[in-house]
Amino acid sequence: MLNLRWTATHLWSTLHGTSDHRDKPPSPDSRGLSMSSVETIDVPSRAISGDPSRAPIGHAPGVGAVGAPLGDRLWRIVAGTRYTGYLLVAPTVLFLGVWFVWPVLTMIHLSLTARVADGVMIEGFTFENYVRLFSSDLYFRILMRTLRIALMTSLFAMLFAYPLAIAIARGGQTIARLVTITILAPLLVNVVVRSYGWQTILNKTGALAYVLKAVGITNPPVLLYTEWAVLIACVHVYLPFMVMPIAGAIGRIDRSVEEAARVAGATRLAVLTRVILPLSLPGLAVGASLVFSLSAAAYVTPQILGGNFSPLLGTLIEQQMLTLNDWPFGAAISTLLITLVLASNLVFLKLVSRRFARWTAPVR
Repeated sequence: MLNLRWTATHLWSTLHGTSDHRDKPPSPDSRGLSMSSVETIDVPSRAISGDPSRAPIGHAPGVGAVGAPLGDRLWRIVAGTRYTGYLLVAPTVLFLGVWFVWPVLTMIHLSLTARVADGVMIEGFTFENYVRLFSSDLYFRILMRTLRIALMTSLFAMLFAYPLAIAIARGGQTIARLVTITILAPLLVNVVVRSYGWQTILNKTGALAYVLKAVGITNPPVLLYTEWAVLIACVHVYLPFMVMPIAGAIGRIDRSVEEAARVAGATRLAVLTRVILPLSLPGLAVGASLVFSLSAAAYVTPQILGGNFSPLLGTLIEQQMLTLNDWPFGAAISTLLITLVLASNLVFLKLVSRRFARWTAPVR
């Protein structure tokens, strides 16, 4: 009882700004409280143990508390200051600077270096590698093939992704789980294994040729080592990166908007094209950017299914750096690829953002 009286007295003096804890609490008639009511106050243990959220009035919330961990004391010092935001993003900025920005800058510097022999380079500043890249018809055709396959992969993945995304976002729980597992399961298999699987399907004695012969096509076309083989495999490999962002965007659409459109007389097709498609554009933009970037920089799939007949920029970079040992020219091709991918994504995202703002603007 003595300890409880001292605790209640200490709490009373803290609330009223008195500093002498040895004084007795005020008389009962001064605040309309009796000592018995003060004694029965349930004092949480956190209020007297230094918890910042339960700190007494007039005291700093645990700043410099004795015995607190060093990380907690440092965080309490900088929390709520103008440096808090910088400290939160500093680890991410440092990681990207070391593992992305610095390698890209090194690659750009290497692309401006002259090569005099196999593995021998001289320091300097020259555009010789870029002049060689843009003045060759062969490299220009490879560049156009890369952009064409990346664009077609994005378009076909978009067409296949919307029905699957709608099934995930609007289907029942069982259907959504089944479709999600079907979409994500191929990611558990290595891309090399998947590419070799498509090779066995698309060759002239594979499953596709057997099916075509069974339906009456005596001389089926051979798709292996063509652009179509690379396109089919890229759509299969990168389809999950298109489906999941679109499914997330559709899942965030309020169903009452769709119901209102149906009540107004809109058909299912009209609801899809006039409601779901415009409101899911942010997810479509994310998925298209991912698929386009990954397809343009693909190496394993074009190398296995396209071979030397349909090379892409990724195949050309590997050939220049590892086979011909021409690192400056390979760095120039890599710089061009990164620039084209970034520029294409920026233009696409800008167009999508404008269209989304126009479609979702309030009616005046």
